[in-house]
Amino acid sequence: MSETTPETTAAAVEADDATQLPALVAFDLDDTLAPSKTAMPEPMAVALRLLLDQAQVCIISGGQIKQFRDQVLAHLGATSEELSRLHLMPTCGTRYYTHAPAATGDTEDDWTLVYSNDLSPAQIEEGFAVVEREARRLGLWEEETWGPVLEDRGSQITFSALGQEAPIDAKRAWDPTGEKKAMLRDAVAPYLSELEVRSGGSTSVDITLKGVDKAYGMRRLTEVTGISLDDMLFVGDRLDPDGNDYPVKALGVACHAVGGWQDTVTFVTELAARLAAQRLSTQEA
Repeated sequence: MSETTPETTAAAVEADDATQLPALVAFDLDDTLAPSKTAMPEPMAVALRLLLDQAQVCIISGGQIKQFRDQVLAHLGATSEELSRLHLMPTCGTRYYTHAPAATGDTEDDWTLVYSNDLSPAQIEEGFAVVEREARRLGLWEEETWGPVLEDRGSQITFSALGQEAPIDAKRAWDPTGEKKAMLRDAVAPYLSELEVRSGGSTSVDITLKGVDKAYGMRRLTEVTGISLDDMLFVGDRLDPDGNDYPVKALGVACHAVGGWQDTVTFVTELAARLAAQRLSTQEA
């Protein structure tokens, strides 16, 4: 399974017919399963349910668990059996949740936190101070925003230039080339040598413990599932060297690049059909 581009999706699916199909498929969230900070569209939910019927699925993103609930779980419509094959890794894999139906019947309690790599209060305080100082120095600190610019996500600090609730069009217009995020990341990193500083979403910079990124999350996933990295596939929209999906590619996991959730729907629908056909063939053998 080799990396493909949105333009070569169909060809890649045909070319992969003779290769081993994945036992687990991991996804980025924003601009892969749904528009940024927006509910997952129904066609994506349908495709994801089809895939959950055939394989383990993981969602790994820079957002908090609340974002996963609001964007994905509230719109997925999956059965309890399907959810048992879903793994959630918020804040770039620094937290990991699995599904276990709560006795209370409250769906908020259905997800169990397996591990969390939290920052210390001192690290959060220093991170906030350094990011704001460097953003102001570089002229990247916006005074009029849609919500807080800096957010403490427990295991991650996130700088969102226009605020957490900024509209998609405004976020895309703020830094279309990624130069502003890269500039801020490069300015902040030397002052936070014990932490990992990387470009996040369209207007964000994420800070976690050193060495804790999406690649870390994928490695931990192999430990808890027993599925090797060779049997996993990652789907994301930011697999370029400056993107927050790139650590997974650098780890050597097979990757598939998409340009938006529409590309993902097409790819996942076809992949689920191939997995179902493989299962049927195995049963008949």
